[in-house]
This record gives sequence, C-alpha cells and structure tokens, in this order.
Amino acid sequence: MTYDYIIIGAGSAGCVLANRLSANPNTRVLLLEAGPRDWHPFIHMPAGIAKLVSRKGVNWDYNTEPEPNLDGRRLWWPRGKVLGGSSSINAMCYIRGHARDYDEWAAMGATGWDWHSVLPYFKRSEHNERGADAFHGTGGHLNVADHRYRNPLSQVLLDAAAQNGFPLNPDFNGAQMEGFGFYQVTQKNGQRWSTAAGYLNAARDRDNLTIRTRALVERVVIDNGRAVAVEFQVKGERVRAEAAREIVLSGGAINSPQLLLLSGIGGGDQLRQHGIAQKLDLPGVGRNLHDHLDACTIFRCKQPVTYDKTNDVWIALQYALFRKGPGTSNIAEAGGFVRSPLAADERPDIQFHFVPAILDDHGRHRLPGRGMTLHACHLQPRSRGHLELASADPAAKPKLFANYLSDAEGFDRRVLVEAVRTSRRLFKSKAFDPYRGDEMFPGDGDDSEAAITAFLRKKAETVYHPVGTCTMGTDANSVVDPTLRVHGIQALRVVDASVMPKLVSGNTNAPTVMIAERAADLMLAS
Repeated sequence: MTYDYIIIGAGSAGCVLANRLSANPNTRVLLLEAGPRDWHPFIHMPAGIAKLVSRKGVNWDYNTEPEPNLDGRRLWWPRGKVLGGSSSINAMCYIRGHARDYDEWAAMGATGWDWHSVLPYFKRSEHNERGADAFHGTGGHLNVADHRYRNPLSQVLLDAAAQNGFPLNPDFNGAQMEGFGFYQVTQKNGQRWSTAAGYLNAARDRDNLTIRTRALVERVVIDNGRAVAVEFQVKGERVRAEAAREIVLSGGAINSPQLLLLSGIGGGDQLRQHGIAQKLDLPGVGRNLHDHLDACTIFRCKQPVTYDKTNDVWIALQYALFRKGPGTSNIAEAGGFVRSPLAADERPDIQFHFVPAILDDHGRHRLPGRGMTLHACHLQPRSRGHLELASADPAAKPKLFANYLSDAEGFDRRVLVEAVRTSRRLFKSKAFDPYRGDEMFPGDGDDSEAAITAFLRKKAETVYHPVGTCTMGTDANSVVDPTLRVHGIQALRVVDASVMPKLVSGNTNAPTVMIAERAADLMLAS
C-alpha cells in the first residue's frame, strides 16, 4: 500500500490533518488510530465524561512514575485512545491561551508562531455560535457554543468572584483573558463536538481517505535519512504502508516521542538499552515534559443542587429526546483566570474550573454526600520532566517522569499555595453562604504555607495538559523545526501538543487544533 501522506494518531491534531490533506481528491491519505471508533454514547453526551473515567477502552490509562515531590505518588494520566483522541474524552472547554504565550514561542525559536500569525488559524478552525468578530470565526469545523444548561451553583461562583473584586469576563478568548465567567465549549446541538465529529466526519466519505482503527504503529521506517514507511499491527497482523510524500506523528505528548524512540530517533543510551538501532541522535526526544498541576478545594453543599446525586435515567431521557438538561453540561461550566501576587507578567498565572459536585481523584473516588469543587492550576510552571521507553515493545507504556514541583526556587509550589488560598476565599464569600457546608479538602482550615504544601503533596493531580516532548525550535534541545519537520530526517513531521515549546496559559485542545491547521498549510505549500 502506498499513500501520499500517512498520519499516525486520529486525535485533536490528526483528524484536522486528515480533513485538510485529503481535500485534494488526487492526494491519498492514510489515517491510523490505535483505539476504536468513537461509537460509545458517553463520548457524545457531554455529561458522559463522568462515566468515561472508568472506561479503559477509550483511554491509554497512563500513570507517572513515583513523583518525588508529591509524596511518591503515581499520578493517573488519562489520554484519549479513540477517534478524536483526547477531544473525545475531555471537558470541552474552549480556551486558546494568552497572546503572550505565542509571542514567547516565537522568541524561543518557533518562528512564525507568534500571536499575530496564529490568530487566523484559530479563527479558521472555529464556528463560534456567537458570530464572527476580531477574535472569532464562523464556518470552521470546530463548533464552539455556550452551554444549554448550567447548574445554579456555577452562577454563584461568578457572584462570589465579583464580591472578591475579580472582574467578570464574558469571553476568555476575546480582548482580555483575566476574570471569571462561563466557559464556551466544543459542542453542537448539545453534543460533544470532537475533532472526529467536526473534521473527520466531514471527510470520512472521501475515496482518497483511508481510516484504520485499532492499528498500533510499531515504528516509522527510516531509509537513508528519510521516513519512507510505517509498520503497524491490526488484529495481530503486521502491515506496512509506504509514504510517497510525508509521514506525520500526531500521537500527542506521550505517543509521538515514544514512536520516535521506537523508530531509532533519540538519545543513544536509551536506544541501546532496549536494543533499538539508532537512526539519528536527537537527545531532545521525550525531554521538556511539563503539565498543569491542579489542586482541588472541596466544600460540602447544604442544598440538593449539585450533580452528586442525580436521576441518571431522567437526565438521559431529557438528553435523548430533547438534547437539553444536565446531560448537555460539561460539568466544569464556570471558571476564571487570575493574576496572583506572584505573577511574572501581564498573564494570569492561575486558572479555575468550578465543578458543582465532589470530585476527588478525577471522580474515581466517590465520597458520600453533596459538595462543590474548585480546581486551580498554575498556568506557567517552571518544573520539567521527561519520558523514557520501558521496553522496545510498542504496546508497553513508556515511563513518565512528570517531576512536578521540582523547580529549584519552589516557585511552582508557591503559586499553587496562592491558588488554594484564593479558592478558599471564593468559597467563603457571602454568595456561597446558603450552600456552604464544611471544608472537605484541604480540610483543616489551616491557611499556612506549610499546611497547604502538605495538602498539595498529598492530593494535587494533573489537569490533563502534558506538552513539550518534541519541542519546536532551532536549538540543540529541539526536536522539530518551525515547520514541524523532525531535525535531520526528511519527510517526517510531528503535529500535536508535543511540539509546544512551553505550555499555553489554559486548556490545550484548541491550541492543538490550531497547530494542525497551520501545519496543513505548511505541508501543502512544501
């Protein structure tokens, strides 16, 4: 089998590329996905995210290695393993980040990725139901909408924010980011609108696009410094597909560097350890891993208004018949962006997601009663980790060393301490008086730095934004150049969140879609 383009990973980026590259009927495109089709109803029903937590079949189900600064805990890292990737299992919050994030990328060597250059791609990808303006587009494949249903407690959070002097912000992706408001979500007609729903379904019937699910890629074949083929498994059978033009890795921040290493691209010591013949010494592969660490402040709720004890049958019926009610909620309806006293520049350094329910351990640990959870994460972490192969077996999960709270100055920890203090202050506002019960987490009421630090080490978790492991740039530590080509290898690119030199100030799905939109233009122009 020979194709013009082979895309590995049908996630937030891969579905975009499959659509854009196959738009020319004379171009043959193969899209490979290790997971199944996105058939499960919990994927399409927004509130189904609460049920997806325990569904291993659509999730890579990773865990970090023991984290030295988090009491030796192994943190759970769910990543999408299904058509649409993580856009099929995420909370659907549509956030782009701050303009300065992208200008910083450009200053770090990612030429052409400044805010002025990337804004048109955000707008091109988007169909915002509010309409087009200087910041938003219409007519794109990614539908962006306001919630059809909101829990009354989500408005209470905004009232509490106003009582604490925080501005209200109707559009986090508009003229300014700071403030509290309701998130817009990647939904359409009350349903999740993943990149599979938006981009892939629009192209699925093209004769020149081949989609293969449950296809585990073993390696990219490198011949004389050029990526020429992909070897993958389907139902125990090894298949080889040739690429006439380019091969693209879109597996995300974990799978893309893993596949580069399995293909012989990376640091020599690690490859030798696993008996993999080195094709190119590229030590940056798997380095620069970083993520948003998240702390959950939880209070009990005295009134029966939360999502903890709901009539699932009634919710499902409302959703099935009318696409209305709590089933259309992404659960994290409201939130905000705040500049703490430690903020280094004009960007907010803390993001909040409010959940009108008790959400402990990603919802996997069900606690009795009713409650309210305020997530808070540090947006510009300084700590860096890495990943390594566990074995030469493509089915073996790599070792993830997130290395949270490891920066020498302790800055990341101090920002999160401020985040927990702010969360407490919001919950203790007059607006929450009719609802607020006892504090569950941190739980002792002690606002000292030592007490909050102990809580963070015991309970902080990922908010699902790993990036950076195939960093874009021009220095010796980068993996891809500003056109997303792998340094030193012809006809091979990486297009996903792994190429981000630094985390954006917010959720990473919309920026990943933007990266794929721009990458498609770069590829078609080459």
